[in-house]
Amino acid sequence: MPEPTPNRVAPGYRSPLPDAFRTALELATAGVPVLPLREGKVPFGNCHTCAGQACGGRPHMQTTGPCQCPAVCHGWAAATTDTSLITSRAWAPAWRQAAAVAYHPGGAGLTVVDLDDAAAIAWAREALPATRTVPTTRGEHWIYRGAMQSSNAVRPGVDIKSLMSYARWLGPGTGTMTDLPDAVRTLAVKKPLTVRPVQPAVTVPAPAGGGECRHRTPAYLERGIAMAEQRITEARSAIHTTVYRTFLAVLSAHGRCGCLTDTHIMRLFTAAQAKGESLRHCTDAWTNARTRLGL
Repeated sequence: MPEPTPNRVAPGYRSPLPDAFRTALELATAGVPVLPLREGKVPFGNCHTCAGQACGGRPHMQTTGPCQCPAVCHGWAAATTDTSLITSRAWAPAWRQAAAVAYHPGGAGLTVVDLDDAAAIAWAREALPATRTVPTTRGEHWIYRGAMQSSNAVRPGVDIKSLMSYARWLGPGTGTMTDLPDAVRTLAVKKPLTVRPVQPAVTVPAPAGGGECRHRTPAYLERGIAMAEQRITEARSAIHTTVYRTFLAVLSAHGRCGCLTDTHIMRLFTAAQAKGESLRHCTDAWTNARTRLGL
């Protein structure tokens, strides 16, 4: 978790909220994906179409709404380290109304144990290893190095915020950050932590004329799938967009020749789900990529 240094603002940009805006730039520069929050700790829809939930989306939830924006603009998935986007005109209306800055812990490789009250803090001091702590309005954030699935109400007054979630930035905190312990991971074991392989209901047309696929060599095909998995796995922000573009690239290279098998597709879906994508989002991204390519 970085400690903001003397703030730098993009030339020519007049920030309506200097402290939060500049803090967001510092965090983004340090590799922490950020987004503005309005009153009530609620994210914005960061485009004109989705402003004020006009698109019918749910920016206050952990998933994006049904907007058709070219880039993700809702909730945690809109968190970015792209300073040119943060200082862009598109985000300026959000900064004018912003009440605070939030960040995507999972995108920064972090997990926040959100302790809501004194009882939860007392429990954490007994049950969890010490780490960096940040005071909140009612309790504390305990921040660990490492990402995991997010889960609310894992016990009274305790939430876990990491992948597919956001946390309000309340300062760098105090203490030495330590590695995410098993004691925190096991709190979320209400559902399996591992991603279950799913057989996606997707078909890819065979090569026209039934000829031999020019891609059907172990080295070429395996390298392409491995690179796609790596691109998804290493994404630190804009996960939905990264997954869609990766699917589009794979289908552009292999979608018309019939070399993709269910096993290859399952590997891509599994990589996306490991980053917090739902099966529905994976299926939608795959279908949209096929539609764009006319498959």
